[in-house]
Amino acid sequence: MQLMRNLYSYRELLKSNVKKEIRGKYKGSFLGILWSFLNPLLQVAVYAIVFPYIMRIETPNYLQYLIVGIIPWTFFITVINQGMIAVRMNAGIIKKVYFPREILPISVAISGLVNFFISCLIILIFCIFGGLGISWHLILLPVIALIQFVFTLGLVLALSAINIFIKDTEYIVQFILNMLFYATPILYPASLFPDKIRWVLYLNPLTGIIDAYRDIFMYHQMPNMISTLYLIVIAIVFFFIGLAIFRKLEKGFAEEL
Repeated sequence: MQLMRNLYSYRELLKSNVKKEIRGKYKGSFLGILWSFLNPLLQVAVYAIVFPYIMRIETPNYLQYLIVGIIPWTFFITVINQGMIAVRMNAGIIKKVYFPREILPISVAISGLVNFFISCLIILIFCIFGGLGISWHLILLPVIALIQFVFTLGLVLALSAINIFIKDTEYIVQFILNMLFYATPILYPASLFPDKIRWVLYLNPLTGIIDAYRDIFMYHQMPNMISTLYLIVIAIVFFFIGLAIFRKLEKGFAEEL
């Protein structure tokens, strides 16, 4: 409740920060916001060539399968990478002016969510012109995106605070993200793994989140209810742990910065 009161009291600051994050990301770039579309498309182009032909992965509608996995993943890593340094990058303001410090990582997460919804247009285009079409299940998109947002925000709150005190955090997290990419069924179906060990993949919340996106975009069906409940619980737990870590460490921000 205190967080909500803070956000409401400083809503103008939050709004301006979100606008700054969205506009500033591609400031000075010739293509600007178009990079939000081009980056995932270029990745998909590479993986669509490498994996079906070199790795011999046979998945129906593989191009759509890839794009539905890559875009949520891009949302995740963009928020993690930018949010993790949000507090440090605003050291000058933190030393001079009081405001709820959590506004900084939250602004990054919200701007990432906005860019994600814009990027979902790519998924729709691929699904429509790829012959998959669309269905009413798309009304669940905001729900799944909110689950991913809360989960990612929890991580960002914790990492942005820890990064002030442990300078190697960025490098450690980058290594973990690289490993996590291949541990998440983005390029390959989870069915490639035997049933006995497949459950390990689903301990990773991103596996269930990306599966849910594929259910509503590609397969026109409701996401698995048990998996969705698991994701909601995990997202809430990660959020409150992240917020607690942030609140605990923010007292020492000014000294460390």
